[in-house]
Amino acid sequence: MQEEEKRLRGEVKRLLEEAEKADKEEDARYGRDRSGDELPTELERRETRLEKIREAKRALEQRAREQAKSKGQPEEEATPEPKMQYNFTDPDSRIMKAGDGFEQAYNVQVAVEAGYQLIVGQLVTPAVNDKQQLKPVLAAVREQSGQKPAEVVSDSGYCSDANLKHLDQKKIEGFVATDRESYRDRSQPGPRGPLPKGATRVDRMRRKLQTKMGAAIYATRKTVVEPVFGQIKQVRGFRQFLLRGLKKVQGEWAMICLTHNILKLYRICYR
Repeated sequence: MQEEEKRLRGEVKRLLEEAEKADKEEDARYGRDRSGDELPTELERRETRLEKIREAKRALEQRAREQAKSKGQPEEEATPEPKMQYNFTDPDSRIMKAGDGFEQAYNVQVAVEAGYQLIVGQLVTPAVNDKQQLKPVLAAVREQSGQKPAEVVSDSGYCSDANLKHLDQKKIEGFVATDRESYRDRSQPGPRGPLPKGATRVDRMRRKLQTKMGAAIYATRKTVVEPVFGQIKQVRGFRQFLLRGLKKVQGEWAMICLTHNILKLYRICYR
């Protein structure tokens, strides 16, 4: 964008000079009382493009300040990274890692109850990872289902000291993976004895998932939330959003989740 802005400034200056020269020639040829105040087409197109680039730069600067604030860094010193990107078609979306590379995308969240795989809370965010999403998802569950969950099972993407502290404060029993591998190897018995002095919340959660009870409860995740995503994406063929903009995408995802629940309730009641 910086290179494009510099190039466009030069073209705008050149076209303005050409327009001024053309105005003088037309005034001499047709008279000064003729209408001619419209921008030439080429100049108008470049001016519009230049304004869009400036708008994108302002958005990236604001995003950099927000990121600095979330990390506890000074906002006034934050500047966009050189590789920071902006999508002109859908500015609310972000580039996110997908199974086979990177895609322009949104991050969808669902909370699923264990009995019938009903979605009890859902939201859409442009955040690239899930670290900041546990609190919003729990709030969505309370708002959309009218209940506070008694237990939460989630993968390592949601694991942080702040999130585990939030579960404690809300008196919600948590079973949150601390990393991608620690809960998978069950060939060896888990460690015994008291935790070392100064153990963090993450350390305590890791030990909890290494117990037979913790491992068994965490294992239910693969039969609760993962099948829901499989049913939506594979069975019903919903692979991408058809709308643009966070607000519209939120509405589209809400409709997808509602449809999922209606189908589940139909099968529960009539089959």
